[in-house]
Amino acid sequence: MTDEGRGAAEPVDGVLAALADPTRRQLLDLLAEQGEATATTLAERLPVSRQAVVKHLAVLDGAGLVTAARVGREVRYAVRPAALDATARWMAALATDWDRRLATIKRLAEAAERDAR
Repeated sequence: MTDEGRGAAEPVDGVLAALADPTRRQLLDLLAEQGEATATTLAERLPVSRQAVVKHLAVLDGAGLVTAARVGREVRYAVRPAALDATARWMAALATDWDRRLATIKRLAEAAERDAR
């Protein structure tokens, strides 16, 4: 992969790594449902401690999936969809490329079968 391609893949790598954990996916679902929430309110809905939620939110923040904003004494988290959108576009492009490759293989196999007759 070229350096240019590697640079484009780095955000996607971070998103995929962050989404590999089911607790982080559940946190994103809760935030999408609620709009925004504190680590304390999120921890109330999960079977993990508030400290664990904060660590998971830090990973999601590092991947660009959530944003944190201080409101008084609270830190409120919200989903940041841009990183998910970029990952979805990358996945769609990958799927299109594989569909094209498989169509080429099918066409070649059918041509070889016709020629064998």
